[in-house]
Amino acid sequence: MEYKPRIFDKLLARELAGMGAVLIEGPKWCGKTTTAEQIAKSTVYMNDSRRSSFYIQLAQMSPKTILEGDAPRLIDEWQIAPSLWDAIRFDVDHRDGDGFYILTGSSVPAEWNKNSHTGTGRIAEMQMYPMSLWESGDSTGKISLKEVFEGKAKPCEAEEIDIQNLAYLTCRGGWPKATLQDRDIALDRAFDYYKAVTERDIQHVDGVDRDVEKAKRIMRSYARFQGAQVSITKIAQDLQSGDAGEVSTKTIDDYIKALKKLFVIEDMPAWSPNLRSKTAIRTSDTRYFIDPSIAVAALGAGPEDLINDLESFGLLFETMCVRDLRIYASALNGTVYHYRDKSGLECDTIVHLRNGEYGLIEIKLGGQKLIDEGAESLKELASKIDDTRMNKPSFLMVLCGLAPYAFMRPDGVWVVPVNCLRP
Repeated sequence: MEYKPRIFDKLLARELAGMGAVLIEGPKWCGKTTTAEQIAKSTVYMNDSRRSSFYIQLAQMSPKTILEGDAPRLIDEWQIAPSLWDAIRFDVDHRDGDGFYILTGSSVPAEWNKNSHTGTGRIAEMQMYPMSLWESGDSTGKISLKEVFEGKAKPCEAEEIDIQNLAYLTCRGGWPKATLQDRDIALDRAFDYYKAVTERDIQHVDGVDRDVEKAKRIMRSYARFQGAQVSITKIAQDLQSGDAGEVSTKTIDDYIKALKKLFVIEDMPAWSPNLRSKTAIRTSDTRYFIDPSIAVAALGAGPEDLINDLESFGLLFETMCVRDLRIYASALNGTVYHYRDKSGLECDTIVHLRNGEYGLIEIKLGGQKLIDEGAESLKELASKIDDTRMNKPSFLMVLCGLAPYAFMRPDGVWVVPVNCLRP
């Protein structure tokens, strides 16, 4: 199968150059194993049905045997035999050099916190996502986020994309296999993923017997709250409809934790800047699936459904943009946050770099009115930041879906179509 280069390739190579082992975590089917195989010199597949039970026994009796092989050695789905973690940690601790092991995992072991020693200083942990539009070939990459930070980006014409194609990309998601398939077939991948999560994976992640229909209902409700800072109580209220029956907040919390262990959900933390005046900043996380296609599948929707419900489309488009910004930010040593205060002023995403630089980004599906509203909100937040105690924002940006050009407005706000952005 064709391998499309990933932004993660260079990040992995860099991490291996300075650490004894690297753990790659992320959702199933996002490309962890295939990416690791590009650099690994030997591999053991722990989930090989012919040998899995044997590997589990061997991991207990003689883990060193599994670790033998040319470096870097890939241990795929290592969490099937969690005892390997300590064996790798010990081995790295007693060898000179770096880049010995790559571990991949699509779930967190149930006994992770109880039985495992920390791998600090020995095992680096990295998060991998489904493909961004730049990686899948659906973004021209004419606008570099790095160059926007540096003030070097130049206005450009965006490759034309209509609302039908934008809806398709939102529904298809960034699953590597889907990016190589015909459009009608590619849309099935997210539904296959959703089915696997609700009917199998959520049962196996920690050995807890969970109800399939309850998992589907909770994921459907979570999908309706994409991009919102809602409490579990609010989700419980949303679930109390028709004859479905009541679901307790404790049960919802349990299912959400399981979905986070499977890397299906990744909520966004709040940003706390230094402001000129005292304003209560809301600290609740924003709810997001790791890829918009999961939310679409949970809702049982398709491209035409999104076009017929532009409000929902806007929220799911936001989830796609957040996915891409997380990937691009990782290449720049950055983290993505959101902001909201008691007055209702909010900012969808803040890309904050390790060196203290940051950019404020509002996400809008399209339309001049929405872009104008986003720009005004960005300028208002920027005016509240105390630049005597922290840096001024490096840029203000409205990241949108439907716009013919990427350009800086007279007020200094960038307008950038998502299909021309790259790291």
